[in-house]
Amino acid sequence: MTGRRLVVGTSYGPAGASTRVRVLDWLRFLDLDAEVHDYLGAANVRPGTLLRDPLAVLRAERHLRSLRSAAPPDRVLISRSMGPFTRGRIEAGLMQRAGWGVYDFDDALHDDRRGGVHRVFGEAAGWSTAVRGADLVVAGNDLLAEAASRLNPNVTVIPSCVDPDDYPVKEDYAVGEVPRLLWLGSPSTEPYLDEVAPALLQVHRATGARLTVISAGSRPLGELEAMTDRVTWDGPRTDRLIAAADCGLMPLPDTAWSRGKCAYKLLQYGAAGLPSVASPVGVNARVLEQLHGLPATDTGSWVDAVLALLSEPEAARRARGDAARRAVAEHYSFAAWQDDFLRALHLPAAPEPPRPTDRAGAAGEVEP
Repeated sequence: MTGRRLVVGTSYGPAGASTRVRVLDWLRFLDLDAEVHDYLGAANVRPGTLLRDPLAVLRAERHLRSLRSAAPPDRVLISRSMGPFTRGRIEAGLMQRAGWGVYDFDDALHDDRRGGVHRVFGEAAGWSTAVRGADLVVAGNDLLAEAASRLNPNVTVIPSCVDPDDYPVKEDYAVGEVPRLLWLGSPSTEPYLDEVAPALLQVHRATGARLTVISAGSRPLGELEAMTDRVTWDGPRTDRLIAAADCGLMPLPDTAWSRGKCAYKLLQYGAAGLPSVASPVGVNARVLEQLHGLPATDTGSWVDAVLALLSEPEAARRARGDAARRAVAEHYSFAAWQDDFLRALHLPAAPEPPRPTDRAGAAGEVEP
């Protein structure tokens, strides 16, 4: 990275899923040095978060404005936005002043139809300005890329990726006396569980299955509370629960917003070798097929799919899990996409790993 200053701008700190997945995990995987500017270091910039520390908000706003007079960086990577009040102007200005400016997004910000303050502030309000100001736009899937290409001709797709080596691998595929379903997500996506609550309750009554919800949220889950065990998300410490489950779940409503999702839950399940059932909405449909998961669209098909997966022979479940892990490594791992990511930032390709003979010394030599 000598002589190639990389600046990263984002609204969220490391606890923000989008920033972690789309940027920070990449920096870690590629061992890239970067000057990271987040807004408050928090997991979100919702009004409640901002009101808890107004002085911190003022400091963040002053810092953003100071970037306008700072020396232009060689490379800039903006993840979604740099703050709730920028309306894309600071992002576009920073990218245009840089030697190379990249804008990355992984949600249908162009189709955020929430009212109130979201119409004036927030990421959606500045999305089009930021997209127009970028030298290159990186979208998380084809649907998002199509939207961005209407404003900027230079668009590429890099899916949200995982490192399979970060996840404990499922070893036991025998379903126990109490089957374990699992949903992994964020407070903002917890309402999607309401879509499948009737189906999961039927599965619970038929099999005694329980549901593990891994999230930083705490909203009441209604009737699902009777079968649910809540666990606060804690990175690697809770990732081990994926491998301990019997079935991963990813319900999605079929809306313009949810069709822009990047199937990250399915990739996490697949990285651990966990068989899954999901709504075939947006990119989920393709990922489900690649990972040998089962699709479900309504209450009846959700019940049928989950029961079918839980009742499969152990060997069939293991084959499904092994296929999912291979597919993640081939299609959605950092290793599979690292050259594309480095090209997007105009950085040199990663060096090839040394051949065994290189590590041993001269060809034919063998280490003792």
